[in-house]
Amino acid sequence: MTREPAPLPQEEDNEAPGGRFFFLFMFLLVDIVLYPYAGDRGLRFQLLRAIAFFVTLASVYAVSFRRSTWIIALIFAMPVLWHRVLAMERGDSKLALVGLLVSFSFDVFILIVIFRRVFRTRVVTSATIFGAVSIYLMAGFAFTRLYQFLAAVQPGAFYLDPVLNHHIVLSRSDLVYYSFGVMTSLGAAGIAPVSAQARSLTVIEAILGILYLGVLVSRLIAMYVPQIPQSTSQKS
Repeated sequence: MTREPAPLPQEEDNEAPGGRFFFLFMFLLVDIVLYPYAGDRGLRFQLLRAIAFFVTLASVYAVSFRRSTWIIALIFAMPVLWHRVLAMERGDSKLALVGLLVSFSFDVFILIVIFRRVFRTRVVTSATIFGAVSIYLMAGFAFTRLYQFLAAVQPGAFYLDPVLNHHIVLSRSDLVYYSFGVMTSLGAAGIAPVSAQARSLTVIEAILGILYLGVLVSRLIAMYVPQIPQSTSQKS
């Protein structure tokens, strides 16, 4: 009598984080869709604040599968919410620049936690897909904050082509467009990096965007193991 081979050990996942990653993905997607309609004041500015609020909460919820990461994210989220929701109109003040760096650090922390969670799994699930896509989208917004910080400390770091732009002052929507254009290697027509620091960040984001997609596809293929029907295994 032959014994059945022992199944491969699976990662314990009693919390089922698929819903957490799904909410984060949806709010990030909403941010991308609605960012061109968010203005600098009035109701449209409140829309931008509301999106930032829900993205921050969804980020904390996405890493709540472990108490330690949840507590760290919650502590991080307090100054991040203050910057993204309450102090967004402060512009280029020193406090706003510190807030941008804190928001970027928060994004990096969330990215690292989700990346480790996604790439440690052994089976491709909906949680894996939503987590992997959320990493990609959040990385684009993280680089947007870096570009905002650089544009604030170096006003001439980026050049807006007057032929392709109806405004002369660089805005957050311009940098969101630029960040995702660079990360997807599509380019951002009408915006060009001028300073050495802006060009360096652009190259880094482009490289990371290409490498991440390559690593992600290879990892998903490696995790995909066709299931052998039980009747076939018994006959053999």
